[in-house]
Amino acid sequence: MFESWPALPDDDRGAAGPHEGLRTGPAQLIGRAAEMGRITAALTAARAGRGGAIFVTGEPGVGKTRLAAEALAAAAAAGMATSRGRASAVGSPVPYRPLVEALFLLARTGLLPGPDALGHHGPVLARLLGDERDPAAAASHVMVGETVLRLLGSVGEARGCLLVLDDLHDADAGTLAVLEYLLDNIGQQPAALLLVAGRACGAAAELAARARQRGAATALDLGPLDHPEVRLLVATELGVTPGAVCPELLRRTVAGSAGIPFVVKELAHDLAGRAGRRGRQGPGAPAVPAGVTDTVRRQAAGLGPLGAELLGMAALFGRSFPLPVLERALGRDHGELSAVLRAAVASYLITPDGPGTQWYAFRYRLAAEALLDGLGPGERAGYARRAVRALTALHPGLPGAWCAPAARLYEHAGDAREAVRLYGEAARREMDEGAVERALELLTRAHCLLEPGTTSPEAHATLLERLLDAVACSGRLDRVPAQTGPDEEGGGGDGDGGGDECGATHHLPARRRAGLHARLSEIATLRGRPARARAHLDTARRLLDAHPSEAHTPVVDLAAAHVELSRVAPDRLATAAALARRAVEGAQGAGLPDVAGRALLLLGRLERDQDEPAAVAHFSRARAIALARHLPVLRVRAEMELATVAASHDDRPTRVERTRREALRMGLLPLAHEAGLVLALDRIRRCAFEEARDLIDDAAADAARLGLGRTLAALRLAEAVRCAHQGRRPEMREALERLTPLLDAEPTARALSYGLARAFCSLLEERYDAARQEFAQALAHDAENPSAGDFGRHGVILLLGVLDGRMGRRHLAAAARASAGGTRWNHQFAGLAQAVLLGREGRPEEATAVAGKALEAAELYPMARRLCLRLVARAAYEDGWGEPVDWLREAEEYFHGAGLRAAAGACRALLRGMGASVRQRRTGTEEVPDGLRRCGVTAREFEVARLVAVRTSNKDIAARLHISLRTVEKHVANLLRKTGHPNRTAFADSAHDLTR
Repeated sequence: MFESWPALPDDDRGAAGPHEGLRTGPAQLIGRAAEMGRITAALTAARAGRGGAIFVTGEPGVGKTRLAAEALAAAAAAGMATSRGRASAVGSPVPYRPLVEALFLLARTGLLPGPDALGHHGPVLARLLGDERDPAAAASHVMVGETVLRLLGSVGEARGCLLVLDDLHDADAGTLAVLEYLLDNIGQQPAALLLVAGRACGAAAELAARARQRGAATALDLGPLDHPEVRLLVATELGVTPGAVCPELLRRTVAGSAGIPFVVKELAHDLAGRAGRRGRQGPGAPAVPAGVTDTVRRQAAGLGPLGAELLGMAALFGRSFPLPVLERALGRDHGELSAVLRAAVASYLITPDGPGTQWYAFRYRLAAEALLDGLGPGERAGYARRAVRALTALHPGLPGAWCAPAARLYEHAGDAREAVRLYGEAARREMDEGAVERALELLTRAHCLLEPGTTSPEAHATLLERLLDAVACSGRLDRVPAQTGPDEEGGGGDGDGGGDECGATHHLPARRRAGLHARLSEIATLRGRPARARAHLDTARRLLDAHPSEAHTPVVDLAAAHVELSRVAPDRLATAAALARRAVEGAQGAGLPDVAGRALLLLGRLERDQDEPAAVAHFSRARAIALARHLPVLRVRAEMELATVAASHDDRPTRVERTRREALRMGLLPLAHEAGLVLALDRIRRCAFEEARDLIDDAAADAARLGLGRTLAALRLAEAVRCAHQGRRPEMREALERLTPLLDAEPTARALSYGLARAFCSLLEERYDAARQEFAQALAHDAENPSAGDFGRHGVILLLGVLDGRMGRRHLAAAARASAGGTRWNHQFAGLAQAVLLGREGRPEEATAVAGKALEAAELYPMARRLCLRLVARAAYEDGWGEPVDWLREAEEYFHGAGLRAAAGACRALLRGMGASVRQRRTGTEEVPDGLRRCGVTAREFEVARLVAVRTSNKDIAARLHISLRTVEKHVANLLRKTGHPNRTAFADSAHDLTR
């Protein structure tokens, strides 16, 4: 995938694209609020008679000209006189070109005073506007400068004036000399100068530096846009809301533009246009937009024949290239290339890559692609052969990272066999270092080169196995090749390896095809397509039955264990565990450490909730294998499992967070999202609901983009749990509706959705009969299709059963034996259940002590703790243990603040029944004015509304209400949507009564 873009012209208005008609208004200036603030201040000062100058600098395409246009519009809106001129390197030099152009514009608009108004400076003005070839012949630069200064004072006398001079890096010496005079004397005039120039070294850059040093001008150096600003710019260009921008299009634009506004627009329209023609977002890397290509090639041609040859050969390496190799290939020493290198750097085509002068990089990767596309086939092959000879001579044996660039050069030279071999070796080295995404890229390039006769069948199969393994690790399911032959249509042809391909696999040995179909089965499981996974597995088993192979049977057994978990059957866990054990034994015998380790991890997961010590032993054994055989992916997976187990007891998710960061760094997206899910559930239990939502939303968007159906199902369930634990039933139902189509991908989600979501929400609504039925439904689903996850069986279900008299000591003992019963989350429920039984047995002191320990465990879980207090208060009061009155008051206070009216009301009713005083309250909904309540505004949103009404900034609202800035932004967006106001100002104007 491309990463960046070449230097481009500074006019960032963007070329017309297929979405041009969607624009609904003038282009929005994005990401330049601070710069416009300084320009606006300068305009205000100019209108007051305090002139000043601002230099605007930045690399090509960053938006200098666009900012100048916005400044002109702002000045015109303020009633100021405006004019604009631009220097040019095209054609014969014109003295004072930008100044003369600005004067002509003033003349056309009727703002230019007559020569008589300038006294003895009038003739100078006349010569500037006349037909003389050299208007400076009879006037010095100082005289011209004074003339322009007086003219600006006259034009801006009553209302101020803004003069914009663009492209000053191309200005003649006379123009710069006049500008130096203007900079020193503009301070007493009602005029502002906005001077636009590139960063390249030259007279204009020196003038700007001197002016800044002596305080004659300020500088605005524009940088690239950040990710949110790129999203907003893409949305503006395509005429959609930021949330509606296609994630894949945005990802490619961010990766390809480096935040340069002009390039963002070019690429966004190019990608959107081709996607529209295809009807979908294709996985391939897009071609370089025509405007980018023209600019890059023009810049390279300006470097002369040697520069064009140097950059053409450098483009063969991709974005970065080793200068010593090019020097040897070109037969030139460093001194001969120095001038070309300096010119290329000054033109923003390349930049030094790291310390020293050994490596350079194209400023944007698409610069290399544009130059590469411009080489003819023979020229490209010739360059590549020269470069690869130089590379192998300088680095015999291609050690370390030299394998990948050599493979690329062989590919360009037309030697596909050697390129495939070296790509495969380079990918192996990257996997050994944990660089999964880089390995996948190399393997994908190698696979594209595979043709009959290019490699042996065994080497072909090995490459495909490595490719599929990298796909499964990275979650990049779009990289799965269509690779089953017509006699093995176990998968079909919808993107997970079904159908035929160029160079189909039917010529490979049957045992190798079995291993490939086993891997495709696991990938189909990741997609959430159990039927497809079973079809691939059946094909693999059929091939192995006909051609037994000890080396491939463990791979098939491991895939079968994963497929078994997607079945709806009471014995699914036991069958999957048996298959995993068989895979471990077979992999050890066949010398497949990675397969053995992955089978151990699956076995540990299956046993974790019932026999945690055994599960930890499996995880630790897998980690030991990873360390001994240097398998970084397996090591991170094992550490993730061990961190999850540890966090369930001490509720310190630091290790999980660390593992998630490492997984993201390595490109292990499914594992990273799994860690994110663990963290999200932890945040939900701790009532950090906004943090949980951010984790879930980000991971769900990525899982949907990648097609990770199984992961997406788990995340949809987590979102339902988040809403349920806040008592938000409509939002919970919506999340469960989004989960329903994904239940085939994760059938155990049915039990979890009842136990973790629906029943919990019912408890917070004081609907105990419904909660009991929903927990019973969770148990029924689990009996039909056992889950390896805990949905409350050893926690809240146990407490409710003890309170109802349906459960007793026997059930407590069973929960204590189960690993899930020993988690800190379940300890609060199980401990209080034991306290209830002790109270009923007439042992109040023991009951109080046990309850104290349970509530100590509950300190981390604000909502669950108060729910527990509300549940056991009556039993504690009736049996004379604990502090039921204080518990109910604590619970009532919390539920009231959380907007859980039913639970808060139940606590107050229990307090009255105990003869305790009860605090009278108005509910949050009752405090919301009728008009807003009818719009659906919540109590929390009303708190935000009152501050928006007095025009408090989002940042200040967040500080005053002790919530995150993102939460404030979402509340404000909800307010505007529900009340129908277009913006904050309109809302504030119509909401004066909210402040009373």
